[in-house]
Amino acid sequence: MEPNVQASQTETAQQPAGLKNDPSGAISPASSPAAGQEWQEWLEPVSEFLAKLPDYLGKFFSDYQQPLITVGLIIAGIITVKLTLALLSAINDVPLLAPVFELVGIAYTAWFVYRYLLQSKTRSELVQEFHNLKAEVLGRTESKS
Repeated sequence: MEPNVQASQTETAQQPAGLKNDPSGAISPASSPAAGQEWQEWLEPVSEFLAKLPDYLGKFFSDYQQPLITVGLIIAGIITVKLTLALLSAINDVPLLAPVFELVGIAYTAWFVYRYLLQSKTRSELVQEFHNLKAEVLGRTESKS
């Protein structure tokens, strides 16, 4: 039996240092301290960047406030136009609703022409109402000549 004991001792001496000879059922450590150090080195710049992110965003918005507002208004206008067209398309698909709206439009146009455009007195009244509205919107007071 002695040769077997000597053979097992020589096998353990010849194994590389990286391999573990733990008995079966033994629990090996989860990670080495060097692996934790690598994660900390990687996470440290990320956490610094995330800590400074509100400052970066605040500076960006303060530097480019006017262009960002312009781009936002353009995008809002495009969305508004698309929604309006979609709404009109949906209304147009409802049976009898589109012809009713056309009749209402024709009736209002006929009333407007009869009320404001047929006589010169009512045309001047319309022009005066337009000037009053324009002055109210622009905030000016008109002097009458």
